[in-house]
Amino acid sequence: MTEAADAYRHVRVAGRFRHESTTLVQAVTVLGGGFWVLTPLVADGFTVLVNRGFVPSDRRDPAGWRRPEGEVDVTGLLRLTEPGGAFLRSNATAEDRWYSRDVAAIASARGLSGIAPYFIDADASADDRLPVGGLTVVAFHNNHLVYALTWFTLAAMTLGAAIYVNVERRR
Repeated sequence: MTEAADAYRHVRVAGRFRHESTTLVQAVTVLGGGFWVLTPLVADGFTVLVNRGFVPSDRRDPAGWRRPEGEVDVTGLLRLTEPGGAFLRSNATAEDRWYSRDVAAIASARGLSGIAPYFIDADASADDRLPVGGLTVVAFHNNHLVYALTWFTLAAMTLGAAIYVNVERRR
């Protein structure tokens, strides 16, 4: 798998969730600060982490969340692991504090075997209960006008400096 060929690919997988091995990863979304809910899904012959969605910091108790039981179909976007950390913080596995969706570290901390080297960001569900899926940002900011203005300003400053140097040299 490569990021260029596979990241953000729309996928579908069927299996059973292992809710007892859910991991909360700190997140900031359009809904504010809170956590991604990553739950292992056991499929045929492998396990994949599924980012079921976002929960706000004050609603991190799973009692009020959707907890699908039995065989489920999950559709979403394939995402490659995010090792290390985020927000200038490293994952603190011993304290169960997660700042990035590091598949290998989460699998090791939860004792998961046969884990896929990627995770799936689940699509939004029709159910309005937590966690809120479908928040993956695929569109990126278009700052081309800012870049163009910056470069034209730098070019104008360079031209101005060259004119100044030539005028001073002639005096």
